[in-house]
Amino acid sequence: MSHGALLAVAAGGVALLLLMIIKAKIQPFVALVVVSIGVALTAGVPAAELVATIEEGMGSTLGHIATIIALGAMIGRIIELSGGAASLAHSLMERFGEKRTPLALTAAGFLLGIPVFFEVGLIILMPIAYGVARASRKPLLVYALPMGAAMLTVHAFLPPHPGAVAAATTIGADQGWVLLFGIPVTAVVILLGYLLAKRMTRREYPMTADVYAKVFGAGDGSENEAGPGSENEAGPEAGPAPKAVVEGAENPPSFGMVVSLIVTPIVLILLGTIGTNFLSEGSTLRAVLTVLGAPMVALLVAAALAAYFLGARRGWSSARISEVMGSALPGVAMVILVAGAGGVFGKVLVKTGIGDAVADVLDRTGLPLLALAFTMTMLLRAVQGSTTVALVTTAGLITPLLQRTDLSPQQLALVCLAMGAGGLSVSHINDAGYWMFTRLVGLEVGDGLRTWTVLTTAMGVAGFLLTSLLWLVV
Repeated sequence: MSHGALLAVAAGGVALLLLMIIKAKIQPFVALVVVSIGVALTAGVPAAELVATIEEGMGSTLGHIATIIALGAMIGRIIELSGGAASLAHSLMERFGEKRTPLALTAAGFLLGIPVFFEVGLIILMPIAYGVARASRKPLLVYALPMGAAMLTVHAFLPPHPGAVAAATTIGADQGWVLLFGIPVTAVVILLGYLLAKRMTRREYPMTADVYAKVFGAGDGSENEAGPGSENEAGPEAGPAPKAVVEGAENPPSFGMVVSLIVTPIVLILLGTIGTNFLSEGSTLRAVLTVLGAPMVALLVAAALAAYFLGARRGWSSARISEVMGSALPGVAMVILVAGAGGVFGKVLVKTGIGDAVADVLDRTGLPLLALAFTMTMLLRAVQGSTTVALVTTAGLITPLLQRTDLSPQQLALVCLAMGAGGLSVSHINDAGYWMFTRLVGLEVGDGLRTWTVLTTAMGVAGFLLTSLLWLVV
């Protein structure tokens, strides 16, 4: 096929993918697989090679990311059920003081967001935000807005979250370099988000009556209640107030213990990257650090330590530890499959030559690589809602272009972070995370767009600008 025909197939495939996810409400995993098959056959992949192409794309992607995502989810689950998440938040609040409680909860969102998925983190920390707002009689949004934005930022930027892992794997970026650059970038973006949220929440936004009653009690502050008919029918119901169900609440792990377990895999991965780049080949220390610094091994070590220190050492039986770790898997199974289906889509793009055709077009735009990565991810995120789908789709589209360039490992990591910045931006009404946050804090649709959507977009742009500055010095 000519490049023009291949580009038409690619455009049709992406359009069909978006229609299936947005209009038909088809599960992204199914949509990605169906579109991948359709694109492959339309672009001329022989029927006899179709299954092999799908298996190769799925296998090569999941071989890298499935274990990482599963182990990360297990660590987060143990921290959650042991009472470690609540202990972390309360300890930070004590250290920061009453006046800086919003900053403390933002820091808690940042730290807890590393091992815990965004949606789970909201459920864990929101009851704490409810309690603080009730005690201080300040608007809930003062505490919840920067806290939620911090967790979403980590979710978009850093491994072991699925979008970041899948993007890094697809474009060939080293996760150690992604973390080395990503942690300070994420911290600065979260701090900027905190300052912007502090300014945004000077204005008091009305809360829906049900959430107001849950936080402050019925009959108080009726001027803040949204009243009947204020729910937007397009979104999910808020449901009951979230409860932090923990099994070790009477004897929660210490702040130091929780933080140590969170940073252990990060330190090991970074040591592996440092060893690979700065130690001589053949040295024993380099070999040891290379093994321990492999993301799968680093997370396996952290999971074992979490099982012992937060489980066995505190009285959990082996069966209970196994049950808790296993309970983390159903929640991430579909996320893993979506990432794998993104790998299938990327493989089809390469197999059919569409990737090269797209690379030619992108190359002729004259836009810098970082700008392309950021813009494509942000547009896909805005159109279909999912950060993970936006990241894996962009990675598949942009990989052939990256393969034509001679990028260093550091530059590849920055491309990955630019994509993460795009995935953070424009969280709005087609994003499940938007509805979850706005319902938990009792925001109307318009106020959610004025606060949550504006904040996440501003933080995404800030992340891209910071990544661009780093690009100038690597």
